[in-house]
Amino acid sequence: MKKLNLFLGALATLFFISCEGPQGPQGFDGFDGADGADGEDGINILGQVVDIQGTFNLDNDYSIFYEFPQTIEVFETDVVLVYMLWEETEDSNGEPVDIWRLMPQTRILDQGLLQYNYDYTFFDVSIFLESDFDLSTLQPGDTDDQVFRIAVLPAESTTGKLDTSNINSVMAHLGVSEENIEKVTIE
Repeated sequence: MKKLNLFLGALATLFFISCEGPQGPQGFDGFDGADGADGEDGINILGQVVDIQGTFNLDNDYSIFYEFPQTIEVFETDVVLVYMLWEETEDSNGEPVDIWRLMPQTRILDQGLLQYNYDYTFFDVSIFLESDFDLSTLQPGDTDDQVFRIAVLPAESTTGKLDTSNINSVMAHLGVSEENIEKVTIE
């Protein structure tokens, strides 16, 4: 049995030693395979931003109605956000800076509570006033020439951690600059 183990050990050693030596010539490259199927395209975010300006009064039932033009495509799954130009301030260079607030917004007035609110479909946006008092008692500063920024966000773009309360974050996410915003006056 000892001789058999010795013989097998010598044979195994000889086998491993014989695997060493100079490397042989490099083999040939194989043929290129066929191209695979194209993958799905990435998400193309085509959001829109538009500013509208209008006046709330008894004739329009204290609402401003904006119908999306054919140049703005809105799908049922899209999200529409409306921001109100709350006030303006100046930066350190004396340049004007707009302060926007995501709606709805509530103001506490001497007459009671006033809320600027909105609803939308994929056809239009309706911005309206709600209150617990007679709206005809409002001052012109609360009703006249109010400016609103409407942002249409495709459903695919709202899945991340987007701060929708910040209009600058929304515009950066959509790739829209201030110069690209269409301005509309509602009569």
